[in-house]
Amino acid sequence: MKGNFAEIIASGTPVLVDFYADWCQPCKMQSPILAEVAREMNGRIRVIKIDVDKNPAIAARYQVQGVPTLALFRDGQLVWQQSGVTPAHTLKQVIGSVLAK
Repeated sequence: MKGNFAEIIASGTPVLVDFYADWCQPCKMQSPILAEVAREMNGRIRVIKIDVDKNPAIAARYQVQGVPTLALFRDGQLVWQQSGVTPAHTLKQVIGSVLAK
């Protein structure tokens, strides 16, 4: 992640945050799903990755208990969060509902 986390999530574009760890096997399964969703959303959302081992304060602020955890922010506000590998169709539904507002 490049830049200030608070500034990134406060941007006008919804931001999907992937809280992950390099040692986490399910996190490695989540990565291609996120890439697919980002491609299909075609710039309507931004996807960033936060390594919980390198950024423990951010992970703690959002009460990340396990990885992977995905969190969706809109205008700096947390609007959705889920732990575990999340399928593409679920992500698309959640993002679609946030974009529709």
